[in-house]
Amino acid sequence: MGCFKFLKTMMFCFNGIIFLGGGAILGVGIWVKVDGGSFLDILAQLAPQLKQMVNVGYLCIAIGCFLVLIGFLGCYGAVKENKCMLMMFFIIILLIFIAQVAGAVVILAFSGLANIFMSYIQNVALISIKEEYGKPSDITAIWEAVMKEFTCCGFNGYNDFTYSPFNNNTSRYPKACCSVDGPCLLSDVDKSVPGCYSALLNYLKSHTKILGIVALGICVLELGAMIASMTMYCQIRKQEKTV
Repeated sequence: MGCFKFLKTMMFCFNGIIFLGGGAILGVGIWVKVDGGSFLDILAQLAPQLKQMVNVGYLCIAIGCFLVLIGFLGCYGAVKENKCMLMMFFIIILLIFIAQVAGAVVILAFSGLANIFMSYIQNVALISIKEEYGKPSDITAIWEAVMKEFTCCGFNGYNDFTYSPFNNNTSRYPKACCSVDGPCLLSDVDKSVPGCYSALLNYLKSHTKILGIVALGICVLELGAMIASMTMYCQIRKQEKTV
């Protein structure tokens, strides 16, 4: 019985944190959609390069609702010892766990698809540069932020910007492609500046271990949540049979 009370308390505390966190994210999402201007003003003060590239309202609302649902099922099921809620909580966590494992298996088993995926990403990136960079659009702001953050130029290199709206209108290249102050002309381009593809790839490779540890930690938490919820479910069912 002591173990049951411990699981009940842990389920309540753990899912209570999830519920409150989801509520906070949901609140931010609603705030962004209702009063996006003030949110972007605050964001611009914290990170000016992100002002025009972030529209996270719907994403925050979706994530917030999902976390609130998970937290509610876990908390209510634990406090009220509700078998239905505990089973729903278990099934949702199990589906998430299976999706993560399946995704990892697909990535490992079909690593050849990575080349196809990167080819698709390259086509999209190059089209966005050729057709949008230099226009007053979010695409321009996104590329400016990425190049500044990763100290890179274009997707493959400075040639990506040739014949882009920016290059056609000014005969210049982005400042990230040059190591000199002032206008970045073709003669001033620093060919040693890497493309953002290689910069992003190196960044991901250097953080692979961290991502693996985080993913492993999430899987352990999910397994713990499933074991706790199913243990409580079985214990409640056993108590009902003995009554």
